[in-house]
Amino acid sequence: MDVFEQTIANITGGDFVAKIIAAIIIFVVVGCISHFVVKWLRHIMRRDDNSIPQSSIFVNIARGIIWGIGICLVLDSCFNVNMSALIAALGVGGIALSLGFQDTLSNLIGGVQISFMRIVKPGDNIQVGNNKGVVQDVTWRHATIKNRNGETVIIPNSVISKNAVVHLPPPERVSVPFLASSSANLDSMAEQVASIARTTALEYAGIVEEPNVIFTEVTAEGIVGKVLLEIDDAAQATPVSDAITRAIAPLVRE
Repeated sequence: MDVFEQTIANITGGDFVAKIIAAIIIFVVVGCISHFVVKWLRHIMRRDDNSIPQSSIFVNIARGIIWGIGICLVLDSCFNVNMSALIAALGVGGIALSLGFQDTLSNLIGGVQISFMRIVKPGDNIQVGNNKGVVQDVTWRHATIKNRNGETVIIPNSVISKNAVVHLPPPERVSVPFLASSSANLDSMAEQVASIARTTALEYAGIVEEPNVIFTEVTAEGIVGKVLLEIDDAAQATPVSDAITRAIAPLVRE
């Protein structure tokens, strides 16, 4: 590195200018390395056989490590900063900083935990508390999910790691419960409900899995059933569920 700086100093005619130019060159090289490493990580995460979730937290951690090393290299080689003393000082100051950034550290650790353990990953349909939706991303601070209304909900990682996470069926799957009369012919009703559900769903989206009607419980009010089907457009799941409910209502009231 001294030879590199001396060469630049001979060209520019100044030691300070040489250090600035050397620092710029190092940052450019670090930026290129960071770009290629991030690109490689994203490529690995998109592969079907990868074991790493497609969460941006891994990309951000890798980028932070690379730039941290680059900054240390510039400070040490270009500006003669004693990195050992600086790291020791940061270690002492880190205790005080950790007290002031407890929530941030909790979210960071929670994000790493839920990502490495694959508790939550992009594409999962989950429920945390009263929030339901499909996970879009897990960052170093929070997870973003999109619910059936198209709203984006931001949930801190610490909340996910401390609370129960319910993994729901895929968002394309539609489930419509209903209550049949105890005196109804269940086989006939199942056929009619399935037919109505299929016709209604096709008005909104294509059908991936044909409607299936099951009866799950006998109560004093009647027999509890539900119609299940899967469509090809998750955005239409709520309208399809609403339309099927309205369509089968006259039938199940009989």
